[in-house]
Amino acid sequence: MTKVEKLLAAKLLKIKAVKLQPNNPFIWASGWKSPIYCDNRKTLSYPIVRNFIKLELCRLIREKYPDTEVIAGVATGAIAQGALVAEELGLPFIYVRSAPKDHGLENLIEGDLIPKQKVVVIEDLISTGGSSLKAVEVIRQNGGEVLGMMAIFTYSMSVAEKAFKEAMLSLTALCRYEVVLEEALRINYISEIDLDTLNEWKKNPANWQQK
Repeated sequence: MTKVEKLLAAKLLKIKAVKLQPNNPFIWASGWKSPIYCDNRKTLSYPIVRNFIKLELCRLIREKYPDTEVIAGVATGAIAQGALVAEELGLPFIYVRSAPKDHGLENLIEGDLIPKQKVVVIEDLISTGGSSLKAVEVIRQNGGEVLGMMAIFTYSMSVAEKAFKEAMLSLTALCRYEVVLEEALRINYISEIDLDTLNEWKKNPANWQQK
């Protein structure tokens, strides 16, 4: 666990961008039952948290991908944060839609992407990695060279790790599921019994059933 991960975990819990309810699970859009729910769009309402995320993403991009030419956000959750990062770095910004517009040019990519430009993709949240990697594929199909992906938070699911490996893409997240649980336990947000439940969920999130 890095200092940044610990600091961000505390901030996400404080503003309730991450909520933990082992005894009253959430229902995700996929239909999965989950004892955790993360909505990083809430961070945009808190300037200190928003700025922390922006600056840490920029720091990592400068360190890992100094040749970056374009920042791309994944619609819709990462559009705002991606634009903030692009502004801080003084780079062009594009974003990738999940589906083409039903009018006009029917674009999947909004903004100008020149073939062979080096792109870093910004995502707000990684669960299975499916929608995030679809955005990467769209950029690649349009001639962009994707250097890597940066995310605010990842659930650290094995299915996502496998998907990113198969896509030959590096993922760097500012905060991980395990770190949030450690911080939540430290501040007495959850109990040791809750921690066991949350760890069990991560082993098989698609088929997890509350005990």
